[in-house]
Amino acid sequence: MSRAASAKDRRDREARARRARERAPRAWPMPAVVLVVTAALLLAVGLVMTFSASFVEAAREGSPTAIARRQLLWAALGVPVAVLLARTDPHQLRRLAWPALGVSLALCALVLVPGIGVEVHGARRWLSLGPVGLQPSELAKLTVPLVLAHVLARRWARVRGGDLHALLLPGLWVIALAAGLVLAGPDLEMGLLVAAAGAIVLLVAGLPGRLVGVGVGAAVAVAIGLILAAPFRMMRLTAWLDPAAHAGDAGYQAQQGFIALASGGLTGRGLGQGRGQWMYVPNAHTDFIYAIIGEELGLVGALVVLLAFAALVVAGVLAARRAATPFERLLAASLTGWVSLQALMNMGSVVGLLPVTGVTLPLISFGGTSLLVTLVAVGVLVAIARRGSRAETGPDAGAQEAT
Repeated sequence: MSRAASAKDRRDREARARRARERAPRAWPMPAVVLVVTAALLLAVGLVMTFSASFVEAAREGSPTAIARRQLLWAALGVPVAVLLARTDPHQLRRLAWPALGVSLALCALVLVPGIGVEVHGARRWLSLGPVGLQPSELAKLTVPLVLAHVLARRWARVRGGDLHALLLPGLWVIALAAGLVLAGPDLEMGLLVAAAGAIVLLVAGLPGRLVGVGVGAAVAVAIGLILAAPFRMMRLTAWLDPAAHAGDAGYQAQQGFIALASGGLTGRGLGQGRGQWMYVPNAHTDFIYAIIGEELGLVGALVVLLAFAALVVAGVLAARRAATPFERLLAASLTGWVSLQALMNMGSVVGLLPVTGVTLPLISFGGTSLLVTLVAVGVLVAIARRGSRAETGPDAGAQEAT
């Protein structure tokens, strides 16, 4: 055989081997696997505990499973969407960024209109769509970081070059408009989460430390002003500082949550055996479901949930660090940031480290819009984690991205 024929044969074998490697299914990177496993675990725990925490209240509606069935329907809708997104190129979402933001802001404005927005305890936060309730502020937690990541990725070279104009505009007005509409609800905690979701994008993109300090100071000042302006927020704050002294009014929920947590011991009373859901712990299946977890599954169950969130956050951070492009890096960081912050706010308020906030525990608390939005966020994170590889792309991969 001639040398030319031998070289051609070797090239053919290498080409066939390369095509075989490309066709072979690739193993998912560890962050993607951890995201799927922890999200599935938290969702399963949430569905079980939603039923356990709600069957007493649901029985008053005619069926002990009424609330749990609604949560299961939202999960049945959200899981296929998350799976589809996990297998999709995240950059396909960029075409939807501005239209999605426009829709979410319009809905946030619409909920403030008397007669359209559903008013509960003096606040308008929901839209009623027949038997289904929609909370537009949940959508803003997705659309604000999506738009900011899209805009900053297009001007990435300028942003990395220190151009503050390219970094801050239109980011500041998008954050201010979205958070302002939510705060007008009024919904202080969700407004802060929406603002944090956008601020994380700016921070990861390279916001200077002095401006970070200014932003944090401004947020604290706004929060203090809103607390001082609303008597119910002041009561909530004073009850947090001394819940025992307010056990009969503003501190009642916190006190009952402490009792539920303490009565669970190490391994808990057992599923369905808790007393908190028997109208002792207010909002047992929504913002105080972690107290029911502690009562029925004990310290062990509460720690499993806490560690699952910690693993999800670590995997999200790794996905952001290894992201293939600036757009994916910024979006992954923001999604991970608001999920972790919301979980911290919820669990922190239940155990007394923070004032009672009223936000749901992601993937666990009852709340259809919250569950759907969180599942969408997980699906996008998995897609980013599957594509990302620092070893292949390097730390400056995608630095010239402009699409």
